[in-house]
Amino acid sequence: MSAETSSSSLSNRKPKNNIEMAPPDPKWETVQSLCHNVALVFLILQGFYPSSNVKRFEVPENKVAWYIEYSEYKPIEYTAPNIKGKPWADPDIGEISFKPNWNTIDGNVNRKSFTSDYVINKNGYPLNPIGRTGIIGRGLLGRWGPNHAADPIVTRWKQDIIGVAEVNKDTKKPILQFVAIQRQDSGEWAIPGGMVDPGETISATLKREFMEEAMNSLKKKKAEREKLEKSIRKFFGQGEEIYKGYVDDPRNTDNAWMETVALNFHDQNNSVVGNIKLVAGDDARNVKWMDIDRNLNLYANHSEFIKKTAEKLDAHW
Repeated sequence: MSAETSSSSLSNRKPKNNIEMAPPDPKWETVQSLCHNVALVFLILQGFYPSSNVKRFEVPENKVAWYIEYSEYKPIEYTAPNIKGKPWADPDIGEISFKPNWNTIDGNVNRKSFTSDYVINKNGYPLNPIGRTGIIGRGLLGRWGPNHAADPIVTRWKQDIIGVAEVNKDTKKPILQFVAIQRQDSGEWAIPGGMVDPGETISATLKREFMEEAMNSLKKKKAEREKLEKSIRKFFGQGEEIYKGYVDDPRNTDNAWMETVALNFHDQNNSVVGNIKLVAGDDARNVKWMDIDRNLNLYANHSEFIKKTAEKLDAHW
């Protein structure tokens, strides 16, 4: 998504202070330590927010946590204009009709975080459980608070032309491959995945997103789409959880952030997904089977998910 914001208008805007601050609270230390212990290294986000010319307020590493006093912190408020009014996006906080129930299932919208209950500041804004990001508002994200996604990690063993699994000569372990998509927005390679629709189950999201991004199901006729769905239905019913929690995503702000459930679906004999032609669709510009090793450079912290998958399957890394 693109976001048009003129430099001149930004230079004349004063940072708003009503939504970014929280009083120091000892419980933040526990929550933030927990998040780091699940292998999340918080990006000290500097520079410009994605798809905009909005500059983040620079946050030193020792000032990220909310329980650390940082009186100089005055970030700009930014919500991309093209998300406002969308059916999948929240209204602005303060609108009379918008009365969210935080830290719970709010109608058909999941406002619960996988980390713990997040804090709502005195002005009614949820605060990122990991800490300051250098920007307030929603940015490119539709929901205030957690924005839930699901990421299907579809894997198989790499095989030679006669169907024998290939082994890395150094580690002596079999080489694993996963279905990778190249994102339309940033051009980075990533795990297929996307937002959980209101009222949708995680399992339904995982299958739908894989079909849309790696099989181009949205461009297929109904009969062909139903045939594809049937061919992978059982396969997508047998996933193993790799990760559930906060995602270090470049779209995150102080008041809106990404969380995901990543599941591994392993095609042991290359007999299910291996027989299906991969075609990029929806938010993907390319799709392919990608070899897994420690040199992978993927979107957000997707490399960490892939590493965990390789370790679980005792594959080369």
